[in-house]
Amino acid sequence: MSFSTEERGRRNTNDYRIFFKNADGSYISPFHDIPAYADEAQNIFHAIVEVPRWTNAKMEIATKDALNPLKQDVKNGKLRYVANVFPHKGYIWNYGAIPQTWEDPHHKDPDTDCCGDNDPIDICDIGDKVCSPGEVIKVKILGTLALIDEGETDWKVIGINTDDPQVDHFNDIEDVRRLKPGYLEATFDWFKRYKVPDGKAENQFGFDGCFQDRDFAIETVKSTHEFWKALISQKTDAGELSCMNTSVSESPFCCSSEDAAAVVDSACAYGVAEPIPTSVDKWFYYDN
Repeated sequence: MSFSTEERGRRNTNDYRIFFKNADGSYISPFHDIPAYADEAQNIFHAIVEVPRWTNAKMEIATKDALNPLKQDVKNGKLRYVANVFPHKGYIWNYGAIPQTWEDPHHKDPDTDCCGDNDPIDICDIGDKVCSPGEVIKVKILGTLALIDEGETDWKVIGINTDDPQVDHFNDIEDVRRLKPGYLEATFDWFKRYKVPDGKAENQFGFDGCFQDRDFAIETVKSTHEFWKALISQKTDAGELSCMNTSVSESPFCCSSEDAAAVVDSACAYGVAEPIPTSVDKWFYYDN
């Protein structure tokens, strides 16, 4: 199963979009049409890379837009770039989401006592390759961190690209601690402080900030897959989310390939990128 992308608009502007295609060249939704499982028997999942390692532009699946392309988040009318909190530069993993998952905002998680954040579940790929925005990879899940983001449950799944040469050595969260010393501590630190330069308080965590193991993480992902099934079949309220898809035949939101193509045709034409503001390279120093 292979996927490709098509850019529209100009990178580093409000109109920039990355649309997705399947192997036949038909437009699809990355949220709804890319299977969660790459190999269900082996618990290997697909992951959509939104933000490559070392970059700052907060690209994300546009959950409220038709076909859910990637676009850059906007805050207070400005494109959002995640700050560099020393010693970190941008995102410290390939950051993205697992398709066909949904953190239900109507469901209070018994482990965090908070409801979901209304997004697909997030994943941090710790593999050595720096991926591209919109790249679809296969990941082995290793564990998870229970971030509480402004009162919402926002699981951060830790995984590794199955194409990584060292993937066979990573089977659980403690393997990350052993083989990549300091990486889990840096991950916790990153999520704790990344909003502080924006004037916000440090983030909080469930389980006192302890990473949960592989089995716990897999069950968490599977539960969000079940929430997505209810969403796409209209058994729960989608609110402002777009559930437009081209392949979930039992879904009332399933559309034709012609309808999907019309969405892309209405987007801005691809053009020359705007430069990234030089302020994005600033480092913020945190006083403990």
